[in-house]
Amino acid sequence: GPRTGYSQKDSLPRKQETAMAPLPKQKVSKGRRDRRRAHHALKAKNLTQCSNCGHLRLPHKVCPHCGYYQGREIFDVEQE
Repeated sequence: GPRTGYSQKDSLPRKQETAMAPLPKQKVSKGRRDRRRAHHALKAKNLTQCSNCGHLRLPHKVCPHCGYYQGREIFDVEQE
């Protein structure tokens, strides 16, 4: 009515109609799908040998086994 702010047609406020999400128009072929995933493979970590203890470690990082980096002791590793 005139006092409610709604027209006669919309006598009560309705919930917002939610639109459907967009859907693909065509099937993605196996070749296109696999080409898209060509870069998804896991790569092996590039490990280098520690110059102090010889354990494998990540390059440009302190050795977690001995605590050395570039010949200097960065932190003390407690031995068992």
